[in-house]
Amino acid sequence: MAEIVSLNQYRKSRRREKAAAQASQNRVRHGRTKLERQRDAADRDSQAKSQDGKRLEHPERSPGED
Repeated sequence: MAEIVSLNQYRKSRRREKAAAQASQNRVRHGRTKLERQRDAADRDSQAKSQDGKRLEHPERSPGED
């Protein structure tokens, strides 16, 4: 005799499996390692410091102040 299966339970489990597979694909496609994130943050910081040193006006002073 066949095993009795709840269709709602089956649908939910199938939906969970699809979601897990999609999440796995997204992690591979969009995921970055911690080292890559830290390197990018360090690059952004160094670029910001470099640009700040090349400013002609100070941001805290308005052009009318002397």
